[in-house]
Amino acid sequence: MTTALITILRTLNQLLTAGISITAFSLLLYALSFNIKDRVTRSFSLILTCVMIVFVGDAISSVSDTNFAREFWLRFEWLGITLLPAAYVHFSDALLTTTGRPSRGRRRMIVRLGYVISISFLVTLPFELLVGPLVPGGKPVQHLQQTPLTLVFTVYYLVMIIFALVNMIRAYRRTVARASRRRMGYLVIGSLAPALGSYPYLLFGSGFALRHPSFFWLAAVLSNVAVSFLLIIMAYAVAFFGVPWPDRVVKRRLAKWLMRGPVTASTVLAVTTIVRRIGERFGLPYNAAVPILMVFTMILMEHFITLTAPYWERWLFHGNDQEDLELLQKLEERLLTSGDLRQFLEAILAAVCDRIQSKHGFIATLAPSGMETLVTVGSLDWLDKEDLSQKILEQVSQSGQKKFFSWGEFWLVPLFTQRNQGEDLLGLMCILRQPQQTIDSEQAEALDILAQRAALALEDRIIQSQVFSSLEELTPDMELIQKLRAVSRYNGGTALIKAEVPEIASSPTESLARWVKEALTHYWGGPKLSQNPLTHLRIVQQAMQGHEGSTTNALRAVLRQAIDQIKPEGERRFTGEWILYNILELKFMEGKSVREVAKRLALSEADLYRKQRVAIEEVARTIIEMENQATEKDLSEKPSLNFEKRGGFNGDQSSINPVSN
Repeated sequence: MTTALITILRTLNQLLTAGISITAFSLLLYALSFNIKDRVTRSFSLILTCVMIVFVGDAISSVSDTNFAREFWLRFEWLGITLLPAAYVHFSDALLTTTGRPSRGRRRMIVRLGYVISISFLVTLPFELLVGPLVPGGKPVQHLQQTPLTLVFTVYYLVMIIFALVNMIRAYRRTVARASRRRMGYLVIGSLAPALGSYPYLLFGSGFALRHPSFFWLAAVLSNVAVSFLLIIMAYAVAFFGVPWPDRVVKRRLAKWLMRGPVTASTVLAVTTIVRRIGERFGLPYNAAVPILMVFTMILMEHFITLTAPYWERWLFHGNDQEDLELLQKLEERLLTSGDLRQFLEAILAAVCDRIQSKHGFIATLAPSGMETLVTVGSLDWLDKEDLSQKILEQVSQSGQKKFFSWGEFWLVPLFTQRNQGEDLLGLMCILRQPQQTIDSEQAEALDILAQRAALALEDRIIQSQVFSSLEELTPDMELIQKLRAVSRYNGGTALIKAEVPEIASSPTESLARWVKEALTHYWGGPKLSQNPLTHLRIVQQAMQGHEGSTTNALRAVLRQAIDQIKPEGERRFTGEWILYNILELKFMEGKSVREVAKRLALSEADLYRKQRVAIEEVARTIIEMENQATEKDLSEKPSLNFEKRGGFNGDQSSINPVSN
């Protein structure tokens, strides 16, 4: 009974030893991958490296068949053991510095001296001065002999570890924030694991272990379990250093890393080892079940993690933010991408063509190029004749029709917004009409339903684009806040004042250029024109008087005026000096496609997009000048107004407000 128990405990200890080495290696990769720029993380990586070396040597030596191999791997352990005290002091110094207590020279000197002493001990290792040769017939497990230098190193080991723990406790006391103080407590407790679990106690306690083998193996198993748990706790606390991510992201990323790395690898190793040893017991040192179970265990573990991850993530990490995070997750899953939109519209167009027995048609939307074709059915060669695309767009814009209607040899179906009483034109559906074709009431009803669904898809896509634009504007602010949160976790007051963060605000000209581009995108009608922030400009408000109070027409007129101001003098030509004006005129005013404009101007599409950005920025600068001129004129007519309150457009976004009369 005792022999069987010892065998079980010994096997379990070997599995735990291998598991600790796997965990240390996995956590080392995590630290090197995500937050290696942080000083605390870099010093912690040294500790993980030492722990990994110690437990790799211990795991391999326990299964080695020859004394030479056992002695080699037991000496290999001491590579990590000798460097561990200096790494601990280095880590504690980095931790104390992070909490606002930088070294005045003494701690830095002790860190450097510690590495010098550790390397000095390491140099003596090959000469059997630090530890002696293998103990002949060592029980209950093979170990090396102690030497006089071993005792000296042990004293050095204890002094350095105690000094490091004192520094960690000082860092804990300096931490004020509740969450950070709690994690710092985890760090102090977890730091005991590598320090106490890495030292080879059999150098001094082999006699007691030989007399009580059951107690020895039980203590070894419990010690390795504690080391595994506390090492993860320590890594969890360190994972928050030097990263600007929210706490939930850090927790989720580390948890998935541990589950897919150490947990999966250790489980596969355990199953493989147990199956192999059972086979050896029945005279089968190697059987086909070993690789089969290895593969199946790995697949089942990955499958189990994938299925259960949403539940344990929600339970462990989301907390009070669960509703917000679920909303974001649903948004990601139900997002209508450009590919999804084209697929849906293609199905609608095919259904329309089938209803009215036509083989050619397209659905287009109002885009920066004017009318941009999204999906087609059949050939569109007929569309290029006599520039029909522009004529069709103008016909739909001027007709005022809300339903489909015939125009020449085409059925035209305007696609209006489904909200706001359907005032804004989103795009159109054009179907090639058969001669003398009429549409009965049933076909008309089906066509109206399909048109509404196509318009709904286009409108939702536009709303999503507006949401993404807002997120793009908020992203720098969110990044700044997260960075400030990161640097203030353990040194709040000083870090928030001295933290160096990049400029987050984009230039006002860039914001204005974006609004100009959106307005030109829907120049012939659409929400990006009617709901554009440019409608609050003074020049647009003044232009409304000449356009019967229509904000849309006033903004359209201002854009037209700005484009005309960048027009070179003389007769229009297709030369270099006219390139910006021609791009604006052809793409936005005439609504030609990118391919047509590029061909007409002898440009590549990539070059066309670059020059288009320059042209839009030029229009934005022109609008700024027009706004400032209007402001100066208004102030000269009303000198009693406070100029600082009603100042011109100086590029500040906050100055774009409705003008009070």
